[in-house]
Amino acid sequence: MPAEHPFVLALAQANTLGEGLQWHAPTGRWWWTDIQASSIYAWTPGAPTTLQVRLPERVGCFVHGRSGTLILAMAKRLARLTLPDLQATGSTAGVPVEITPLEAHLPTTRANDGRCDRSGAFVFGTLDEAEPGQPRQPIGGFYQYTLAHGLRRLALDGVAIANSICFSPNGQRMYYCDTPSRRIMVCDYDSASARVSEPRLFVKKELDDCWPDGSTIDAKGNLWNAEWGNAAVARYAPDGRLLGRYASPVRDVTCPALGGPAGDQILVSTARVGLSTAQQMAMPLSGSLFAMALEPGLFLAESLFNDD
Repeated sequence: MPAEHPFVLALAQANTLGEGLQWHAPTGRWWWTDIQASSIYAWTPGAPTTLQVRLPERVGCFVHGRSGTLILAMAKRLARLTLPDLQATGSTAGVPVEITPLEAHLPTTRANDGRCDRSGAFVFGTLDEAEPGQPRQPIGGFYQYTLAHGLRRLALDGVAIANSICFSPNGQRMYYCDTPSRRIMVCDYDSASARVSEPRLFVKKELDDCWPDGSTIDAKGNLWNAEWGNAAVARYAPDGRLLGRYASPVRDVTCPALGGPAGDQILVSTARVGLSTAQQMAMPLSGSLFAMALEPGLFLAESLFNDD
């Protein structure tokens, strides 16, 4: 584990499982989901309060549409959510409109990680929620959703926990992982046809207590990966070389994102789920957002969902 803590507190939160962090330039806000709390949050840097959107079901991930509408990958369905004021603060109830069910034939799965590809298609994966004490089964999958084609499953092997979904700057490579395998994979990707090539190994995590969680790509094609259990974010070159590992003050980091008003920050969401009472006392800021300065020229904006 890195000895220093280059990530510093950006916003104190007590999220149980903060995930899906993203910078949304049109609103100038950071957005994320607390999966276990069935809520989406938004925060304007420097503001004293956040927006909390309470939802009737957990949200594994979500994306913003070009129209301003949000597309949610909820536990067992895709849904559309229109908020009356994207700059609001305080707590409000969201009323999503179902688009399509997700894996209705698999009662133990739910949506997990995802984001838009460079063409504005929503790509996400699912995970298996095993019974307590039982191993997760590799029965989840990866999907693409567009207005033109609806929901299409990608031809990738089943996964126990789909994670690390992100795309090269030109959109022609897709990165992803099955978290328990400790391996981040890469494949060629065509958005229009939803076709992928045979996957190949990008990175194998060799550290103890280190599992790949969410990832993002910068303008040079480097992959930034949140290392669950290792209190760090790792940065890899496009060829898989480790370029650096940056420590977090808390153990379970979940999803990095590039952004900020000047595009000069990387923030990471974190979690407190599974921590013992002693661990929560030792890491009281678990569940918060942490920030680090981003080198000039690395910012790459997230694509918005193509709903024009």
